[in-house]
Amino acid sequence: MRSILFGAVVLALHAAPALATDASPACEAKRTNIELQIDEATKRGNSKEVAGLRKALQANKDHCTQASLEKEREKQIRQAEKKVQEREKSLAEAERKGDAKKIANRKSKLEEAHSDLLEAEKPLPR
Repeated sequence: MRSILFGAVVLALHAAPALATDASPACEAKRTNIELQIDEATKRGNSKEVAGLRKALQANKDHCTQASLEKEREKQIRQAEKKVQEREKSLAEAERKGDAKKIANRKSKLEEAHSDLLEAEKPLPR
């Protein structure tokens, strides 16, 4: 019985690296990013953030696929596009009223929304 259990453990240990190499580069990149955030949160002593990030890391390891990341990316793009449209509408309204301070503020927010959209549109690593 012990030899069967030992054999199963050895087999699992040898299979684990093979399974890890099957992950998509995008999932690996996301995993690395989460690990870096864990290190930073640990250095700051933020245990709640560390716990949340560890949960996210485990979810990444358990469920991350190229398809799920593509779906998430598309959702972020749609949200960013919506935000740009809202900011454009808000700027147009401020321009109609002619308030220079509001116009400058709304232009700044629109630029930020455009920047977020460009970030969301970046392709995933392959």
